[in-house]
Amino acid sequence: MTTNTERVDYAPPTPKVIADVLHAPGPRPSRAGSVSTSLTFGHRALLKIKHVPEQLFDVTMFPIMFILMFTYLFGGALAGSPREYVQFLLPGILVQTVVMITMYTGLTINKDIEKGVFDRFRSLPIWRPSPLVGALLGDVVRYTLASIIVMLVGMAIGFRPSGGLVGVVLSIVLLLAFSFSLSWIWTMLALLLRTEQAVMGVSMFILFPLTFASNIFVDPATMPGWLQAFVNVNPISHIVTAIRGLMGGSLEFADLAAVGIWCAVFIAIFGPLSMRLYNRKS
Repeated sequence: MTTNTERVDYAPPTPKVIADVLHAPGPRPSRAGSVSTSLTFGHRALLKIKHVPEQLFDVTMFPIMFILMFTYLFGGALAGSPREYVQFLLPGILVQTVVMITMYTGLTINKDIEKGVFDRFRSLPIWRPSPLVGALLGDVVRYTLASIIVMLVGMAIGFRPSGGLVGVVLSIVLLLAFSFSLSWIWTMLALLLRTEQAVMGVSMFILFPLTFASNIFVDPATMPGWLQAFVNVNPISHIVTAIRGLMGGSLEFADLAAVGIWCAVFIAIFGPLSMRLYNRKS
């Protein structure tokens, strides 16, 4: 059985037709601004989570595991009971959980680069940093979800913030701002290193000393002098102390100022470096 297909030849458009289309009556659509394009790429990051919900495993199971493990493992030895220890520990675990999650920003960006997705973004007439900023904004949603889970689990096992709801909300907002700033480091690494495994290895090498050599688990006064010197300048220690103050109903102005300075430093240094590496890949 044979079928006959009729071939249709379409004439190429003439210059006049092209000119008529390009100069069609009516106002020309305005070029997308930096905010709208960044939000669009942020929405793209959320769509990736929607289609691959397994990506939320780190922001759901890790917080629960960290709180239960450290509270009941160290609580009796360090504070006499897990319920007493969780009052001190939970603000620190909140910081550790979200900060550890920030490294996945670099992994995601590196994966997109390897797949050639960012090559397509560079060809678009948009604000150049918007794909990177949008990816970071999308991850802020993941950080928020992790923060909520930490607080709910903490409340379930006995944590009671003296600062009330206002103190908790301010603490989470401060942590989100800090995490957004810190994520620029992993963004730079994603653009600098060639493989996803390399990004993860370097990120963990940086994060482990920052989180464990801090005041998350114990008072630095119990540490040797040389270690105290590092802990006292560690940005993680400043954010933990500031959040403990907010959740306790007080304002630690020195630590809040230190957190603001660290955020500005992270963005001022690693933001331009990331954009320089991004542009060099063009």
